[in-house]
Amino acid sequence: MDVDEWRDDPVRHRYVHGGFVGTDTRFSFYLPPAERYEGRFFQHLTPVPDREDLAQGARGAEDKIAFSSDSGAIFVETNGGGAVATPGSDTDPTVGAYRAHAAAARYARAVAGERYGSHRAHGYAYGGSGGGYRTIGCAENTDGVWDGFVPYVIGSPMSIPNCFTVRMHAQRMLRDRLDEIVDALEPGGSGDPYATLDVPEAEALREATRLGFPPRSWFGHRTMGMHAFPLLYGGLRLADAAYFDDFWTEPGYLGHDEPPVVEPDVVRHRCEIAAVLDAAAAAAREVEVGLPPGQLRSGVDASWQGGGAPVALVLSSDPGPVVDGADLYVRSGEGTGARLAAVAVVGGVVVLGPGGEEVLARLRPGDQVELDNRGFLAAQTYHRHQVPGPEFGAWDQFRDPDGTPAFPQRPLLLGPLFAQHAAGTVQTGDFAGHMIVVSCLLDREAFPWQAAWYADRVREHLGAATEDRFRLWFVDHALHGDDEAQEDPVRTVPYLGVLHQALRDLSAWVERGEAPAPSTAYEVVDGQVVVPARAVDRRGVQPVASLAADGGDRADVPVGRAVTLRATAEVPPGCGPIVAVEWDLADGRGFAEREVVQPADSVALERTCSFAGPGTHFPAVRVTAQRDGDAATPFARVQDVARARVVVA
Repeated sequence: MDVDEWRDDPVRHRYVHGGFVGTDTRFSFYLPPAERYEGRFFQHLTPVPDREDLAQGARGAEDKIAFSSDSGAIFVETNGGGAVATPGSDTDPTVGAYRAHAAAARYARAVAGERYGSHRAHGYAYGGSGGGYRTIGCAENTDGVWDGFVPYVIGSPMSIPNCFTVRMHAQRMLRDRLDEIVDALEPGGSGDPYATLDVPEAEALREATRLGFPPRSWFGHRTMGMHAFPLLYGGLRLADAAYFDDFWTEPGYLGHDEPPVVEPDVVRHRCEIAAVLDAAAAAAREVEVGLPPGQLRSGVDASWQGGGAPVALVLSSDPGPVVDGADLYVRSGEGTGARLAAVAVVGGVVVLGPGGEEVLARLRPGDQVELDNRGFLAAQTYHRHQVPGPEFGAWDQFRDPDGTPAFPQRPLLLGPLFAQHAAGTVQTGDFAGHMIVVSCLLDREAFPWQAAWYADRVREHLGAATEDRFRLWFVDHALHGDDEAQEDPVRTVPYLGVLHQALRDLSAWVERGEAPAPSTAYEVVDGQVVVPARAVDRRGVQPVASLAADGGDRADVPVGRAVTLRATAEVPPGCGPIVAVEWDLADGRGFAEREVVQPADSVALERTCSFAGPGTHFPAVRVTAQRDGDAATPFARVQDVARARVVVA
C-alpha cells in the first residue's frame, strides 16, 4: 500500500490519494465530515480504465463528490488498473473489470474504520456504459466486497459492435431522409416514418429499429456520429480480417449481392498531407469554416504529448463524396505502412478517431496517404453475420422460418468477447447483493432492450425472489451520456437525478430494508421497449409529462393568434412531489418561464403563446420531481419533458 497524499477540505471532505505497491492501480477517496457520514461509500466505475481523479472539478448535479457527501457517503474512484483490455491483448481483463475496484473498495472500508471509528461501511458500486459492464462484473464475480450495485445505460453480450454497425448502416442509407423521419415522429407529425422511403431505405430503417435503435432518437443524426466504433474498429479487423474481403467477394454479403446499394459510396482517394494541425490550429480552422468547437479534435488525445502535438490532417485534395468513416493508409514518410481510423472528412480536414496518436506525431506535410472507406462500409452490416441464440429476439429478423441464420455466419460471435473484456466475464444475471438498473429509452449506444435482456437473466436465477433484490427503471426522453447539459434540452432530460435516487434508495434497501419504487412496467416489441402512458401504470421513479396545444398535439393557427398550451404531469406513487415546472415557448429563450408551484404529486397548468410570422414551432414544458420536495438541491432531481407542434400559416 502506498498512500501518497492526504488533503483536507474543511467544507466538504478529506481527500486520500494513493496506489497499491507493485501495481498500476491508483485510487482516490473523498471522506465527508464526521457529522455527515452515515456508514457507506459510493464507488464510481468509469467506462474504460482511466484516471482516479476524474470527479474533481465537477459542479452541480455532475459533482459526484458533493453528491456522495450529501448522501452521507465516502466517494471512491480508481483508475481501474490503468490498462485497457481488448480482444487479442495481453492485459488481464479481470483487473480492470473488478479486481482493481475490489481492492480499492476493501481499502476504502479500512480507511473508513480508521477515520470514523470501527464499523463495517456499506459499499455500493455504480457505473454506466462500459462502466455498466464493469459494475455487473463486480456484482457477478465478487462476494462481500459491495452490498449493492447500480449499473446504468448497460449493454448486453451482443452490443459490440452491433449497436454501432446497424446505426451506421442506417445513417448512410437514410442520410437524405432523416429529417423527414424525424418530422414524422415529432409531436403532431404523421407518425409514419416510412411514408416517403423507397424499399432499400425502408429496409434499413426497419432493420435498425428491430435491432433496437430508438426511432425517436434520430433527431440527433447530425451530431451522433459513430460514437465508440472507431475505437472498436481495429479490434474488429484484428479478430475477423477475412470478413473485409468476404463482404465484397462472397455470396450472402451485401457488397457482393447488392453492389448498387454500396458502391456509390465507395471512396478510394490518394493525395498528400497539405498540413498537420495542432489543437490551436484545428480550433482556428473550426472557426474559419463554421464548425462546432471541438469537431476536428474530437477523437485524438494529444495531452500526453504536450502543447503543439498534432490532432488533425489537412488533405491536398477533396475526396469527393461524403466520407463517414475510412481507413487512412500512410504510403510514404516516417509513418509508411501505418493505418489510422478517420471518422470523417470535414472542410478538407480529416477528423481522426481515437488511437494512433504516436503515428500521427510522425506525419509531415507532403507525405502520401490514401483514404479508403471500404472497410467501414463492410462493417456496417457485420451484425447480420453475428446471429446469436434465440434469447436475443432482436436478431429474429435475420433468421429463416426454421430459426437458422438467413445470412452466412462468421466463425466467432465477437460481442461476447468484447463483453468479457469489459466485465471480466460474460453477464449471466447471477449476482450477490441488491441491484437497481437504470436504462434510457432514447439511448442510441446501449439500446434499451438490453436492460430488459439482463432483467430476464436475473429472473432466471432469482425466480420469485427477484423483487426482493432487483429493480429496473427506464427513463424516457434520456440519452446515453450522464451529462447534466443535454445536446437538445427541449427534446431530452438528464438522467442523473434517477441515478442519484437509485443510489440513495439502494442504500436504504440494504441498510434499513426499505424497498425502492417498483420496476418500470414495459414490454419489448420488435426490438423496442414500450412503456405505459400514465405514471401510475408505468411505475419506476420518473414523472410523466404531457403537453397539448389547443387541445391536441398539433395546432394550426394564423399569424398572431394565441395558442393555449396545457401541461399536465404526475409522479408514480411514492416518488416525491413535483417541485418545478418550466416553459419553453419556442421564442429562442429556452426554458425561461418558470411556474411557482406548490409541491404536489400532479400538476395541470396553462400558458398562451403566439407567433408573429409563419413557421413550425415546438413549445415545450419540463417538470422536475424531487423525493424530499427540495426545489433548491441539485441532486435527485428527476425530470421529464413534453412538446407540442404549432404550425403558423
